[in-house]
Amino acid sequence: MLFPSSIALAALSLASVSNGLNILMSNDDGFGSGNLRELYKILKADGHDVWIVAPATDQSGQGGRSDFSKLANLTAPSEFNLIPAGAPAIGPDPIDNQIWYYNGTPAACVFVGLDYVLPRYGSFKTPDLVVSGPNFGTNLGPFLYTLSGTMGATYAAVGRSIPGIAFSGSNPSVPYFNVTNATNQATWTAEVSAKVIKSFIDATPKGQAIFPLGYGANVNIPPLNASYTNPPIFKTRLTGNADTDLAAWNETTKTFHYANLEPQAAGINACINGDCNLPGETYVVEGGGVSVSIFTVDYDAPLNPYTTMVYNKLNGIATNATTPSRRKFKRSSVYTHP
Repeated sequence: MLFPSSIALAALSLASVSNGLNILMSNDDGFGSGNLRELYKILKADGHDVWIVAPATDQSGQGGRSDFSKLANLTAPSEFNLIPAGAPAIGPDPIDNQIWYYNGTPAACVFVGLDYVLPRYGSFKTPDLVVSGPNFGTNLGPFLYTLSGTMGATYAAVGRSIPGIAFSGSNPSVPYFNVTNATNQATWTAEVSAKVIKSFIDATPKGQAIFPLGYGANVNIPPLNASYTNPPIFKTRLTGNADTDLAAWNETTKTFHYANLEPQAAGINACINGDCNLPGETYVVEGGGVSVSIFTVDYDAPLNPYTTMVYNKLNGIATNATTPSRRKFKRSSVYTHP
């Protein structure tokens, strides 16, 4: 087993899971999101120590871009006018000092939380878990895995050796101050999200991290209403009935817009890794279920005849397949699970 010391220390810091976790939250809809604040309240009520570092404005569709503000102050008000123009580009919420905004992308907010807010102001330094969302709108399939800021915040955390879970709901956007009772879509979405988090925590033996290194989860929640607040939960995979985009031309406006490719592309739905018997998350959510897909940030192709066939096409030029290179490369730091 190859286990670099830096990764070992990170893993040890995550290995003390108990009923009350240290949780960092973020999203791409912004720090004033009703979904985000409702889940924050539930997790705190469940005994977790929770901090939020989320974008000052809506940063949907940013994927894993880590874009930091080049200005020390906001040039325009934050979303919902919660923070005025001219205020610092980073700071606490006016009514809760465990909720922070930052004028950056979701992935940047996670890094700012890990490297600035928590070390300087937090009640803990390293979270046991990063929770992103719940998003306003689902993020289904591999195409949106790369496009979604909700997912970007999650796999940014996973890459930093911290378990991450992305949640996406089907409800429309609502600011937190408009959520005035417990019978609304934002609260129902947060309650379903908290149920999934609790299941992961309760099933984790004491002394272990919630997920192995490099693992995360993508959770999508169907439309909810007063008579449908407890939908069934399914183990799923990202591929299977998943959509990808095409560039649709509008003859009237002479512009392009995106549309789903029909029929669905075989490439984005190829089952290469994981359990091919699991249903696709898109299919499950369209049928009214909650999908829970497990992913890793190891994007290498699996060792199988197809991968070997592709690599073999480099045999005539690849130096590691023929003669040693003149340059001396350091061996990559690799952690292999036992």
